[in-house]
Amino acid sequence: MMMDAFDWQRIDEEIDSRGFSRLESLLDNSQCGALIEEFEAGDLYRRHIFMQQHGYGQGEYKYFAYPLPELVAGLRASFYESLAPIANRWAEQLKSGVRYPSILADYTNICHASGQLKPTPLILKYEAGDYNRLHQDLYGDHLFPLQMAVLLSDPTREFEGGEFILTEQRPRQQSRATVVPLKLGDAVIFAVNERPIAGKERFVRVKMRHGVSDVRRGHRYTLGIIFHDAK
Repeated sequence: MMMDAFDWQRIDEEIDSRGFSRLESLLDNSQCGALIEEFEAGDLYRRHIFMQQHGYGQGEYKYFAYPLPELVAGLRASFYESLAPIANRWAEQLKSGVRYPSILADYTNICHASGQLKPTPLILKYEAGDYNRLHQDLYGDHLFPLQMAVLLSDPTREFEGGEFILTEQRPRQQSRATVVPLKLGDAVIFAVNERPIAGKERFVRVKMRHGVSDVRRGHRYTLGIIFHDAK
């Protein structure tokens, strides 16, 4: 994974100021198509969720099993290393006392030692009428504060609607919603739960949630990369 192809100064600044950053053309058409085709390959996944059965929205997703597919594992490891410095800076600003290792394998060992053994990268599938309620992907005591979603379908041809939505709840303010425009192969890196913003005397916590608006037509697939494992 050619991480130096991205402007990490820009990404760093956007994540700090807005809680997210968009990366253009992270995956090419063939990579996106291959991930979609593999959605029906049952041996790649550990669990199949239908959102409506749990009140999450409407649609379905599958969590990958270990060992992760090479592409997914590569994305997870490479981006973790690039995002760990941001995660550690946030931890210092929020005085959480958490320190994230510099490589994913060491962080995964910490998760596994606490009983968070299940891999969390996933593929999500939406059809017309499907949506995902605003939520946070919290799976245990150990939580990496950033995650990533990659759009695998073409919004100009394969679906309509299905916008990626982020909301931000600042102290004593009403929520603000942002629609992040994504093209085929684009990724968005965003805050899982809380992020720091500078207050008058100290950094304060801002709550973030994410979801997907109603799909009006077609099929929408997304790859989700979460860095902490689940219990």
